[in-house]
Amino acid sequence: MSYGNIMDVETSGASERTAKQDKLGYTGVRASHTMAETDAGRMEKYRSKINTVGGKYGIDPALIAAIISRESRAGNTLKNGWGDWNPKRGAYNAWGLMQVDVNPSGGGHTARGEWDSEEHLCQGTEILVDFIKRIRNKFPGWSSEQQLKGGIAAYNLGDGNVRTYENVDGGSTGGDYSNDVVARAQWYKNNKGF
Repeated sequence: MSYGNIMDVETSGASERTAKQDKLGYTGVRASHTMAETDAGRMEKYRSKINTVGGKYGIDPALIAAIISRESRAGNTLKNGWGDWNPKRGAYNAWGLMQVDVNPSGGGHTARGEWDSEEHLCQGTEILVDFIKRIRNKFPGWSSEQQLKGGIAAYNLGDGNVRTYENVDGGSTGGDYSNDVVARAQWYKNNKGF
């Protein structure tokens, strides 16, 4: 099953808020590309697993790499595999390279596998595919590429919060989640052969 061509998805790239994480003095696609490149060395150790999982689920490996870059900076921001500390709960909200949401009031998933395992990447990719399918059903008039972008946004904010294509990232982390992930994916595809 084809979920659209990541290279044909339009993107505005990273917002100022996201670019500031790396102290970049610029935004947009250029900032997303810079952040993807920063993570590229660390990403190499996951290449084989990313390619295997991408093939298994029909998802472009470059997209999986981009989500890993955005969510955990290729594992660099994690503490023993955990990320997204929630002081109100006194616990982490997310697990692994793809930051699967384990918060009961969020995604409520049960962490599968080690944080950097193929099993974890399968779980994250299954969640992504489910969101793409939900967006397809919700917006049948959108092109495959628009549905793909909507599914990427839903991975961050849930499909109920994706309301229009024009504001697909409204309410997402940094206000740019799908735009940043798409730009990073395009960089990984063009420059690293994912």
